[in-house]
Amino acid sequence: MEPRTFPEPERDYRPINPEPAWRDLARKLWAPIAVTIGLAIKFGAATFKFFGIFIAVGGYALIWGWRFAVGFVLLILVHELGHFVEAKRQGLNPSLPVFIPFLGAYVAMKNAPFDPWRNLLVSAAGPFAGGLASLAVWGAGEALDSRLLVALAYVGFLLNLFNLIPFRPLDGGFIWHSVKALRYGSREHAPWAPQWRVAASAIVYGGLIVTLALGMWASHVPQDRL
Repeated sequence: MEPRTFPEPERDYRPINPEPAWRDLARKLWAPIAVTIGLAIKFGAATFKFFGIFIAVGGYALIWGWRFAVGFVLLILVHELGHFVEAKRQGLNPSLPVFIPFLGAYVAMKNAPFDPWRNLLVSAAGPFAGGLASLAVWGAGEALDSRLLVALAYVGFLLNLFNLIPFRPLDGGFIWHSVKALRYGSREHAPWAPQWRVAASAIVYGGLIVTLALGMWASHVPQDRL
């Protein structure tokens, strides 16, 4: 009598082959990028002036979800409004904030005179306003025990601190240029560079860096609390 053979049981699962992170990110981003390019071709520069903020929200929402995306874009908007309001206060002619999806936003200045002190104030107003907005979001996050808001605050502090790196076209590059112009202008007795402004410019720049770094440290959420 021949021994009976039994078929091998079929596996009821498949090995997990996770998709590389870069492919997953590319799949999420190609649609908003394609829409942006299509609108830019059709409407030109007006695309970024009108549709930019909506495209930015949509693109970030695909990566982090719509709630985080809305908060992130609003923090960028407050940062840019800081530049806009300070420029208006000085009697300049700034444009409304223009969003460039995945690259940030900017406020263009028209016919701005060369004045390092005034330029420094306009450049510093963005990180200052953005830092205050991040502080408010952090306070709300702690009061409501919302990890989402605390994470937004942390990213807000980080974003504004990154903007203070002393390289153009970041705000820190323009601030640092103004600090140097005030310093050397003071030596040449330039009318716009009294000695007190040299010290004040360094205090403004250094104070923003230290304050935003402290905000990042305070709002950081350890992994075991997530």
